[in-house]
Amino acid sequence: MFDTMVITKAVAALCGALLVFLLGNWAASAIYVPGSANAPQAFTIDTGADDVADAEPVAELSFEEAFEIADAGAGSRLWSQCRACHALEAGRNGVGPYLHGVVNREISAVDGFNYSGALTQAGDVWTPEILSAFIQNPSGVTPGTSMNFRGISDVQDRANLIAYIESES
Repeated sequence: MFDTMVITKAVAALCGALLVFLLGNWAASAIYVPGSANAPQAFTIDTGADDVADAEPVAELSFEEAFEIADAGAGSRLWSQCRACHALEAGRNGVGPYLHGVVNREISAVDGFNYSGALTQAGDVWTPEILSAFIQNPSGVTPGTSMNFRGISDVQDRANLIAYIESES
């Protein structure tokens, strides 16, 4: 069906077509060079990028400051990340323990839930500060925890979420 001559002709035709396109590109680049290619720029648009570099860095809020201005409504949006494993109804455990009344509740205090032993390292009571640290990086606060969650890095989001959990309890 195919012999060496047919394959050679096909490859030669492909190479010839590519060569024609390459030569056409070179010719077009040489012919259609704008006369003002090396001219200075006619105008500039100020985007304020230089002002950003000179501006003072914005200080990040501490958790206490963020918790004072926390918005429980904004925390309800973030609750969807927790809802897969936790419930806000008292006594209804899921993959994780229920979170009704978790703020200022003793750690590992939910009856009927098998906690991982790592939680005893966090402290005695789920204060908002300990909850914030735990939500930020669960495996960093309690190495060996069975909670598989990547964490929430934004301090205001953590404060809003804790305010929402506290308001629903």
